[in-house]
Amino acid sequence: MEAREEAETLKRRSRAFLQTARFQIESGMFDLAVFNTEQALQLFLKAKLLEYGVQYPRTCGIRRLLRLLANAAPGEEGRRHGELLSKYVFELGVLEDAYINARYIPREYTREEAERLFSLVSEIISGG
Repeated sequence: MEAREEAETLKRRSRAFLQTARFQIESGMFDLAVFNTEQALQLFLKAKLLEYGVQYPRTCGIRRLLRLLANAAPGEEGRRHGELLSKYVFELGVLEDAYINARYIPREYTREEAERLFSLVSEIISGG
């Protein structure tokens, strides 16, 4: 699969994960919603890296992916990604933890946490 095709596939899956997260929030499944929100952002960032000709690491956290994207994207877009990383470093860390917690640690998320993280990821994806 070419990089362009892979990027489009990742973006499509990213949108599907985000739609699933919205449904899960509305259904009261906050833990799964946070996990799917993280997946949506991770796939989106990997797609953007491919668009800039950067082969993304197969396993890494979203903060590292966002840092790579901030360095790869030209001008204003790169600066914007760097600012998002600085502004939301805590929230992005919570999302990274959700990826692990969904599998190994019995951590429950509230509606407010799920909605805030969903809003953040929606903002990042819609701006990219």
